[in-house]
Amino acid sequence: MEKKKISRQQVYTLVVQIGRKEGDGLPKDATGAALMIYASGIDEAEAVRETVAILKQADTSPLDVTGYGTLAEREAEGHEIEDEERELMQRALEENSVIVAQMTPFFGDEDNTVH
Repeated sequence: MEKKKISRQQVYTLVVQIGRKEGDGLPKDATGAALMIYASGIDEAEAVRETVAILKQADTSPLDVTGYGTLAEREAEGHEIEDEERELMQRALEENSVIVAQMTPFFGDEDNTVH
């Protein structure tokens, strides 16, 4: 009888800001973008490393990564998590992958001041 291997992988929600780079696929007038990503890893640091490596391979220029934790951590903080988001997280876990769930381009007119 084969035992099912217990995975220590978890899925982390990350927001990555990227700058411009030749061939990055962003709209012509964009100054950069924010990417909402679900990435699997043993810990958040591994998820971040894997994400940055993949984004660099994809000809983007990652500038900053903000981690929002695992599904359980986000639920504990009171985040509302839609079914579609849960499905993408599950897919990232099953495939041991990095999934870009959303891309928001910046056009240089964003209000970056803290209120």
